Amino acid sequence: MAGGAQNPHIGIVSVSSEGGALCYRQILREASNRLDPHDHPIVSVHNVPLAWYVDAVRRDDWREVGRLLRESCDKLAGVGAQVIVAPDNATQHGVHLAEVGSPVPWLNMTELVAEAISADGHNKVGLIGTRTVTGGAVYQTHLGLKGVKAVAPSDEDAEAMDAIIFGELVYGWITPATRARMLGIVKAYQGRGCDGVILGCSEAPLVITEEDSPLPVYDATVIVARAAIDWAIGSGGQQPEVA
Repeated sequence: MAGGAQNPHIGIVSVSSEGGALCYRQILREASNRLDPHDHPIVSVHNVPLAWYVDAVRRDDWREVGRLLRESCDKLAGVGAQVIVAPDNATQHGVHLAEVGSPVPWLNMTELVAEAISADGHNKVGLIGTRTVTGGAVYQTHLGLKGVKAVAPSDEDAEAMDAIIFGELVYGWITPATRARMLGIVKAYQGRGCDGVILGCSEAPLVITEEDSPLPVYDATVIVARAAIDWAIGSGGQQPEVA
């Protein structure tokens, strides 16, 4: 893949700084594992203020969410990005709007996660994320079409996750109490018969890891990063067709 300007160019639409940074790091880790030493794709990141997204989601204004995502996409395409990754889970409904007429294709994170779970034969998974993710249809539709049941947390656990994600994790703050509380939610899913858990929050890997979790972990950021490198390997640095 060597060749400077010919190297594939991946664009990351970042919503939270921690989520965008974790995605950037994971893409380059995947590249290091699978490509020639130091022969990474070009990766660019763009964001607008997180508050703009939070306000739009709380108003249930998905057109505005889509517009913000598309604004970043257009900036990334303008500097040469050939494919777009959006690692934030809570804004995935807006991705479908941002894709319409997009100058470059997007990788569908929620569909990729559903495919990975289905391929492993799991049929009941818990959701880690904000209320928008756990109480809506971000993953539920894609999973349901594959015969996988998505389990939402209890009201108490949903409230705790919302507070932890918006009050701590988006700033990169981690405490032992936070880690214990989040792992406790995973254990509660295990007690309800789940055979896997989706990290449907791009900052969740800060407190839940494969090593610590009592259930198999499906980290959405890892899955979409692997797909980005799959694309990079298959693209040969060529501009893909827009669907």
